[in-house]
Amino acid sequence: MRTVTRQFALLRADLDGAVCPVPEEIAEVLRGRESVPVVLEHRVQGLTATREVFEAPLGQHVGWQFSGITWPEDIQPGVLVTLSWRAAKDEVLIRTAVLDEPMGVDGVEYFHEYDARAVTREFDPGRSNRGQVLSVVRRQGRVFDDGSAVFPEADLAARAGLGRGAKGKFLLVNAVDQLIREGFVTRVTGSVDADGQPSYPAVAGEEPVEMLFYAPLVEPLPHASDRRDHWVSGFIRKLPPGAQPSEKQLAAHRRAVENEQLAEDSLAPGYTFVKKHHRNG
Repeated sequence: MRTVTRQFALLRADLDGAVCPVPEEIAEVLRGRESVPVVLEHRVQGLTATREVFEAPLGQHVGWQFSGITWPEDIQPGVLVTLSWRAAKDEVLIRTAVLDEPMGVDGVEYFHEYDARAVTREFDPGRSNRGQVLSVVRRQGRVFDDGSAVFPEADLAARAGLGRGAKGKFLLVNAVDQLIREGFVTRVTGSVDADGQPSYPAVAGEEPVEMLFYAPLVEPLPHASDRRDHWVSGFIRKLPPGAQPSEKQLAAHRRAVENEQLAEDSLAPGYTFVKKHHRNG
């Protein structure tokens, strides 16, 4: 075997555990060795080229993995890495690929190519009520190739962990309202099949169900963002297919135009306006 190459998305557990998954066909060649030279080629924040070499032990924990890999701090969960075994050099090469321009996904910086589905699934919810609800939608819902996700709203109470009874219902309603107000989710009508698998748009012949639809806010992000509590300026955000902005959102957009915060033609079909609001972390 001369060269074997595989690409995959890094998970939060990989980064936190300082490990790198190893494809079975590469592990079969290397198993039994005490350690393997692993070369990591990476551009810090997409600019400064770096090259690190690790003598990494190969072990099996669910799947095969190298341990002792110190990942650069600018690699986020969902970033794609290409792993190659090069027999001629007796080493494994790991590479990241730089984006044409750095992007923010809901304010989290990405300088390197990533898998949108993995980014959505690997979301860290934090401790807030809204975070727990958003975590259910993103991690337990149906995630599409562009990173958007849907989850039946009626199932949130049993999954969000906000408690039962009147208090739990109160906390859940407030959390959902906050997420809608911040523009993270939108209410839509989808459907579920006989196995309970959600679909959006609704599929003919399936049971219609009210759902929460999450779409990532992806935008050029040329500088570091502050993830502490902060005010978020009003912005344009994509709506789920077939949805229209509410009269309240249209009125807020008109006020922003009148105050010269946005151009008059800034609200294209299929988009809505999220007004200035306070966001927690």
